[in-house]
Amino acid sequence: MRSRPAATIVLALAVVLTGCGAQDDWAAPRVAPGPVGALGNGFVDPKAVPTPEATISPRPGSWDAVHPAEGYRVVLLSAGTDTQTKTLTDAVNGWATAEKVSLKKITADDAVHRIDRINEALALKPDLIVVAGHDLIDPMALITANHLGQQFLVIGAEVAEPTHNVTAADWTGAAFRGEGLGMSSDYDPATFTPERAGAAIRAGVAGVLHGLTGIVVWIS
Repeated sequence: MRSRPAATIVLALAVVLTGCGAQDDWAAPRVAPGPVGALGNGFVDPKAVPTPEATISPRPGSWDAVHPAEGYRVVLLSAGTDTQTKTLTDAVNGWATAEKVSLKKITADDAVHRIDRINEALALKPDLIVVAGHDLIDPMALITANHLGQQFLVIGAEVAEPTHNVTAADWTGAAFRGEGLGMSSDYDPATFTPERAGAAIRAGVAGVLHGLTGIVVWIS
């Protein structure tokens, strides 16, 4: 049996390595990039930086000039097939496409393995994990405090007593905080509109990029 020429073997190996790099642009660790653009007037009072667990109510549109750097790494972690969760995930997908974000998606519909799916998202070491779906709130409350170096953004719900790395973006009618816990407003599925969901992801990310984390960004 004739052996393959060394040059052929080297070329084949180069193709394999190049393919791996092309398929996974998250291979190399890095420092999360900063924001592109500044927060507008009315996003937050510059003389009163919000304390952890505080709620701010930004002026609508005060986040419009803030964008993530191209290639910002985001994991969309979702659970649920209900209309409300789909509205949230559609908003994140649309935002990621418009902003040229590098987006990976993980679904956690199986209740038995939700912690596993959260750990799978953590293992990717993204710049941000965006969480959508009420079924993830209780598991998130168990996990996030043990991973303070990872930023999370929950949209359409909240984690009760969040650590500084867990930000929420929600609105009146969307303030679920976990099973058995009171809500800051009555739940209303009709309030989960594409417009509100889109504002939530943009306003929430704007806050995270500018270091306003561990708070609730309340969309009017």
